[in-house]
Parts: sequence; C-alpha cells; structure tokens
Amino acid sequence: MFEGQPKGLYALALANTGERFGYYTMLAVFVLFLQANFGFSAGTAGLIYSVFLGFVYFLPLFGGMLADKFGFGKMVTIGISIMFLGYLLLAIPLGNGGVAIAAMGGALALICAGTGLFKGNLQVMVGNLYDDAQFASKRDAGFQIFYMAINIGAMFAPTAAIEMMNWAQTSLGMSEADSYHLAFAVACVSLIASIAIYYVFRGTFKHADRNKISVETSGKAIKELSPAETKERIICLCLVFAVVIFFWMAFHQNGSTLTYFARDYTATSSSGLASMSFYVINLVLGIFIVYALFGLFQSKTGKGKGISAIIILAAIAGLVYQYNQLPETTAVSAPIFQQFNACFVVALTPVSIALFGWLAKKGKEPTAPLKIGLGMLVAAIAYILLTFGSLGLPAPEFDAAGQPMHMADVTPNLLITTYLILTFAELLLSPIGISFVSKVAPPKYAGMMMGGWFVSTAVGNFLVSIPALMWGASLTVVWGVLVGICLLAALFIFVILKRLNKVAR
Repeated sequence: MFEGQPKGLYALALANTGERFGYYTMLAVFVLFLQANFGFSAGTAGLIYSVFLGFVYFLPLFGGMLADKFGFGKMVTIGISIMFLGYLLLAIPLGNGGVAIAAMGGALALICAGTGLFKGNLQVMVGNLYDDAQFASKRDAGFQIFYMAINIGAMFAPTAAIEMMNWAQTSLGMSEADSYHLAFAVACVSLIASIAIYYVFRGTFKHADRNKISVETSGKAIKELSPAETKERIICLCLVFAVVIFFWMAFHQNGSTLTYFARDYTATSSSGLASMSFYVINLVLGIFIVYALFGLFQSKTGKGKGISAIIILAAIAGLVYQYNQLPETTAVSAPIFQQFNACFVVALTPVSIALFGWLAKKGKEPTAPLKIGLGMLVAAIAYILLTFGSLGLPAPEFDAAGQPMHMADVTPNLLITTYLILTFAELLLSPIGISFVSKVAPPKYAGMMMGGWFVSTAVGNFLVSIPALMWGASLTVVWGVLVGICLLAALFIFVILKRLNKVAR
C-alpha cells in the first residue's frame, strides 16, 4: 500500500491532516452551536451550515486561478494564515447579540477564503508528484492514502470537540453555549501544527510546487494539448462535476439532517459491547488490527510478520481491557456519530487499495468514471436503509420555544451502518474523482480544474439545506428525496460513461 509512493505525499498528507482536524472539530458541533447559542431553528441552522460549506468549496476555484498565476505553495501559506484568523475570531465568546452574529459571519468568511487558497492547491501539488513516470501508476493509490490522512484528523475531531466542551463546563463552569467556543479554539492549535509540518518537510515536495509559468521560466517542456483535446477534457470534467454535486448534497447531511436524526431519534445511551464504538480509542485499536492483518499476510520477512502479530495481540488485549473498564451505561451525544465516517475511511482504505490492485492485476479494475457511478449507487443504498429504518417514526416536533423534541430511541446501529455504507460510496467517488481531475485536467488549467471539482462540491453543499428545510416533514420523504437524486446521478454517469473513459485513458 505504502510502497513506491513519493516522499512528498506523506508531508502534504500530514499537513492536510492538521488542517482537517481543526475544520471537522468545528464542523462536528457547528449546527448545534447555532441553535444553542443563537436560538436558530433547525432550518435556519441548516441553511447557514450549507451556505458556509458551499463557500468553503466554491472559493478554491479562484484559489486555483491565483495559484496558476502566482504559485501553489504561496497560496497554501496565505490560505492557512487567513484560516487561523477565522478560527481565532470564532473562538471568542461574544454572547448571542448582533455583534456576536456579525463576528461569526466574519469568522466564517475568513475560514472560507483561507480554505479556498489552501485546500485545492495542496491537492494539485499532490497530483504534480505523480507526473514523474516512476510514480504514474501509483496515482490513485496515492490519493487514497492522502484522503485517508484527511480522515485521521476528522476521526478524532468529534471526540476533541465533545471533551473540550465537557471540560469547559465542568472545570471552568462555562455554559453550554459558551463551551462551544473552546471547541472552536482547538482548530487554531491544529493549524499551527499543520503549517509547521508543511515547512519542516517542504524539501520533499518543493519540486511539485510548480505551475505553467514556473515551468516555462525554468525552460522545461510542458505537455501541450490541441484546442480540441483541451475542450473535450474540460467538457468531460464538467460532466463529472455535474454528477458529484448530488453526491455531496447527500453525503454532507452528516452535519445536518443526520445530526438532527442522531439528536432527535437516536438513543442517548448505550451499554455493553455496543457502547465500545463510542470511544475513539477503541476504533483506533480496531484500525491497528486491520493494518496489522495486512502486514501479517503481505510481509515478506519473518520479522515483519512477527511485528504484525504482536500488534494484533496487543490491540486485542487493549480492547479486552477497554471492555472490562466500560461503565454501566455510556452517554451517546449527537456529534459523536461523525467520527464513524472518518474511522471507516481510515480502516477501509487499505482494503480498497488491495481490492482494486488485485483487480488491476487481472485487468478488471473499473475505470475512474465507473467507480464514480458505482459510488452514487452505493450512496442511494445508504439512504434506502435509513428510509426503511425510519418507517413508523413520527415526524419531527418542536416545543413552545421552537426547540426540537426527542422523538424516539432508535438503536445507534442504524446510523452507524448508514455511515458505513456512505463511506463505501465516498471511497469509490471522492479520492478517485480527485485523482481523475489531476490526471485529465489540461496542464495550463490544472489549478482551475481542481477548483472546479470544489465548485461542484460547493453547489452540492448549497443544496444540503434542502433536506434541512424539510425537517418537520415525514422522515421517509426527507430520505426519499436523497435516494432519488443519487439514483438519477448514477444513471447519468452510466449514460456518458463511454465518453469519460475515452479521456481517462
């Protein structure tokens, strides 16, 4: 899995891990903060959330254009600095009045602008690492590793947010509304770690910090495409962008309606073996077992197999110890469910790489566009499961103050399984899609096309608000809308599959 990858991949991946940890710590509690601190309705909070996500993913288009002209590394550095100021402003408790709302808006604007300069351009640099012929065949696997690193940060984020808030309330006597600000402050620290990693290991990827202008200045040749080839590639990428809009609309319900479902319909406590999954350390031990099993079967030396076996035994012992230390009941907080998607990405990435590597050796690996279409089908399956699991449940209700009421105690396993299936869809679509863009984009428009991927994500995030605005209607209607759009998007990608495969060769 990790063999034959360029060294710069790991430095860029770790730099992104730090930034994503902070981002997802903030995102894990954001809609809950909006409701607890400002008293916003579910629909209003969901709308703010989706608009914020939309701009986070829309602005990389302009960040990419700037990078095409001024350089990717320069934009990454400026971007992370701007993000830091945004999180710092969000971390200041200013109450719930007009000043607080204005400060929150300013903080969100800074985070959006900084992410626009940072996120896409870092990924273009990852793609540039694979322009070297010796790494070309490792591109998809490289982006899957990069994507896995993002989710390592995201996996710990909900626990970090919840624990920081609990500490603020119990040790500092803060109210719940004020304690959210300390969770946001975690992002400031993570960004400092991120930029430190970026500069300490910059020597491993400095050669990937290039754009059309820097290549021309150095006198090196850049691959030229005919106007017709350039046009066809851009059209095909735009067609893919149109499809992934609807994936992100469905997927990013994790911070919106799926969080509402966790709060309003899911049991607030768990006991016994089932409660093990709500402690992130247990998830980490499970991931160690997965990776060590790969090491056990793939290692070519006895020493390697022995080390893997020791890790497996130690992780199992750790799980047994954790089980014996379980309290009688474990509180289940709504934000904690967001750790499962990230955990599943980290655990399943080596499985995905091994599966597609095996298929590639047999000449049967699906093309990148086909994987994207399959990802849409799998996302539909996730919401079909949730639809069946919601049958018979009452529609959401609100008290006299307009606050949501807890309507049922559905087993947490329903949401966990939904997140598992959505993760399968994500692994088929997101890292593969980013790899596809980096491969197909015309060289002189690399930054802009990677920005285009994020614009499609942005449009999908704007549409995230639609199910949130429907919150109050029948749950089967809310989930049914998401099933329908995923199926239609999958059908569209299969219709244009032949054309996409042609440019992907």
